[in-house]
Amino acid sequence: MAAADRLELVVVRHGLTSWNLERRYQGHQDIPLLLPEAVPDLDRLRDALAALEFDAVHCSDLTRCRQTLTHLREGLVHDGQRETPRVDARLRELNFGDYEGRTWAALKDAPDYRAWVDSHGRLPTPGGESADDLWARLSTWLEEVLAEAREARHRRVLAVSHGGAIRELRHRLEATDFWDGVVGQAQGRCFIFTHEEDGWTCSSSSVVPAPAKATS
Repeated sequence: MAAADRLELVVVRHGLTSWNLERRYQGHQDIPLLLPEAVPDLDRLRDALAALEFDAVHCSDLTRCRQTLTHLREGLVHDGQRETPRVDARLRELNFGDYEGRTWAALKDAPDYRAWVDSHGRLPTPGGESADDLWARLSTWLEEVLAEAREARHRRVLAVSHGGAIRELRHRLEATDFWDGVVGQAQGRCFIFTHEEDGWTCSSSSVVPAPAKATS
């Protein structure tokens, strides 16, 4: 049996939380979804994924991602043979350390915060992680996903994660600026990987859900 040479990796952000509305840094704090306010966006994402078949499903261990995945799975026609999702702390948001629970308005004039913003995440947050720290755990996860795809002939994989994690994936795989890779709640990216002699390469990516087509 030939090994897989193409993989669609769909990585989506969790739905809306109260801290999203309040513009609080969540990081590793285990904040649940804001219900029922989160439902319309979750429904839109669920409907966009409903016709897709996934060979494996991964999810951050934090509650807001678990709740999001539960909602999405209601519409999936083929969800890794309904296997138990792989819950993985490596898919967590950036650890914002001392900034967690605080708002942008409260932090914006603090020198250490301005230094972190100006560094485009290269500096660690006080008591937390840097973008490189985040990538160190995301990259090990990604390497395992790609290795399994090659061995088990996976064609499409779903992962439910966080805004900062997706932003870092986009920075590394799409070469976006640190601040330009943000996606909204219950949105994400579909990364297309192809395998050639020198290994896996991300050849393209697209927005999830796809934008609605304009009508005349």
